Amino acid sequence: MRKKNLIVFDIDDTLTKSENQHQTAFVEAMLGIGITEINKDWKSYKNMTDSYILKKNFERNFHKEFNFSAMPQFEEKMTAHLCSLPETEEIAGAGAIINFFMKETDYAICFATGSLLEPALIKLQQAKINFIPDVIETASSFYTREEIVTSAITKASNYFGVENFENIISVGDGIWDLRTAKNLNLHFLGIRNKNLSDFKEEGIKSHIEDWSSFDFKKVQTELGII
Repeated sequence: MRKKNLIVFDIDDTLTKSENQHQTAFVEAMLGIGITEINKDWKSYKNMTDSYILKKNFERNFHKEFNFSAMPQFEEKMTAHLCSLPETEEIAGAGAIINFFMKETDYAICFATGSLLEPALIKLQQAKINFIPDVIETASSFYTREEIVTSAITKASNYFGVENFENIISVGDGIWDLRTAKNLNLHFLGIRNKNLSDFKEEGIKSHIEDWSSFDFKKVQTELGII
């Protein structure tokens, strides 16, 4: 089916039950490169991405500027820690929903995550989520979620051969996902209940508990697409 619209998926706790494993591996990797004073108040950061949080803690501990050249070593350590933890499972219905969008709708898909690349790929693989490597963007290349989502959309445009998508829906579980969608003027679908009160305070239009309760026509209607 020809694609004319796009859905942008966050990964952690949107498609995969991986927040705890991710945070554990992330902190262990920081400790592994000598970062001992870590601010774990994740919501206090201006940008909720691994690269930005690593940058701020690196600079606080070592009193020198962080740059992306240090990322491969850190990413390798984080990946090793992640692989030592219990395997990631899917959010209920996530695998089926990816197949649904690809096979039964005119929506292309892409993935935009604040995770680093290799850990993100491992989580998707462990959860048995079908994905297209060419349309994944991560914090391995950018500090902000706006940059990550924008790059993922560009990758999807190139991969699917669509110059301009008619509608773009961003899906995520965090308030930072909603704010990023607002900043980029995208439709937003919230998932999971942990941030539901924050979502409601910011006027979210559409929300689901997990993918097993997903009604696409209802979501489109709530978002004003149909």
